[in-house]
Amino acid sequence: MLDLRSHFSRFLNAAPERLHFAAHSHHPWPDVTREAHLQAWDDAARLIDDKWEHVLGPVLDEFRAHAARHINLPNPATIAVAPNTHEFLKRILSCFPVDRPIRILTSDGEFHSFTRQIARLEEDKTVAVTRVPVEPFASFEDRFCSAASADYDLVFVSQVFFNSGFAADVRRLVEAVSSDAMVVVDGYHGFMARATDLGTIADRAFYIAGGYKYAMAGEGACFMHCPPGWGLRPRDTGWYAAFGNLANARQDQVGYSTDGWRFMGATFDPSGLYRFNAVMRWLAHEGITPAIIHAHAKALQQSFLRRIADSHIFHQAKLVVPEDEMRRGNFLTFEMPTAQTLYRDLQQLRVVTDVRGQRLRIGFGLYQTEEEIEEMVQRLNEAGTLESLPAGASSGP
Repeated sequence: MLDLRSHFSRFLNAAPERLHFAAHSHHPWPDVTREAHLQAWDDAARLIDDKWEHVLGPVLDEFRAHAARHINLPNPATIAVAPNTHEFLKRILSCFPVDRPIRILTSDGEFHSFTRQIARLEEDKTVAVTRVPVEPFASFEDRFCSAASADYDLVFVSQVFFNSGFAADVRRLVEAVSSDAMVVVDGYHGFMARATDLGTIADRAFYIAGGYKYAMAGEGACFMHCPPGWGLRPRDTGWYAAFGNLANARQDQVGYSTDGWRFMGATFDPSGLYRFNAVMRWLAHEGITPAIIHAHAKALQQSFLRRIADSHIFHQAKLVVPEDEMRRGNFLTFEMPTAQTLYRDLQQLRVVTDVRGQRLRIGFGLYQTEEEIEEMVQRLNEAGTLESLPAGASSGP
């Protein structure tokens, strides 16, 4: 099993007693990102007025090349960047006519950046939404594909669902969509967590992801693959969106680039791009691919599940995506009535997990080994001891 903890020394040593099992939420950054972050500062000092030629030139070109390679895009120029994925969602929504509600097909398991925005638009009846339940997982793809044969303006679905970890066959889902709908895949929990090949659907589907999770680059480094010919003139537009098409500008119409630049915004903090590039260079140097990252996380998951097989703490817990289900991301989700209590008890024991209602999420990443799994289980047992004590009692002397 890989032991890459030395490459994450600054995050791990900042709080040596902390056990972090929330890679799916906020992945620790490898040490190379600190030098990259400082390089962004040094470049700003060195270049001042010329900084953006460098950022939107070599830095962005490298970013695009890394992202395109990991999802098998034929042309890195289709990639736009933004500080967060919500910017992309707003631009996608601004591509549609305003004289009728936008007809949307999605699932009931999408992340809040989508569900909150869509729910708000539903209040004003500016969108009409059909939601396909993700569970039961065994039939989800069949049910979604059947629904996708109807007429929609936008189809939005996750590659890996944030509240369960279930991983859908996005290629199949995309291919089932009627020809007139824009298709968007939320790949944030899949990018760099599972091998992803968009080669056969790169001309059909938008793909949104970023650096906050398994790309290990932190915030401010989101991207979207923009298939040629789709969403040519979003109304939510920044001045960067004209780059690459200035020579064809018309006085009577706002101009857009024809590649990924058409979905760009305006000035942003570029340090995330530097960190992203540093992580991708480090992974390439170490020979680490998304498939290797997933295999490492899966091995840790299996080890964890073996160690808790007889634990009374999980006797009422349901593993939402079953252990034998291969279609899963890099975290485990347990549905249990004590999820909130266990989450808080683990916090007191310096174990970082994540909770959503009655679902406790436990994530795994490159910065962990069997040693962290063993320590995690020991602290879980301690949390179970704390839970069994009367109110006000203490487990210590």
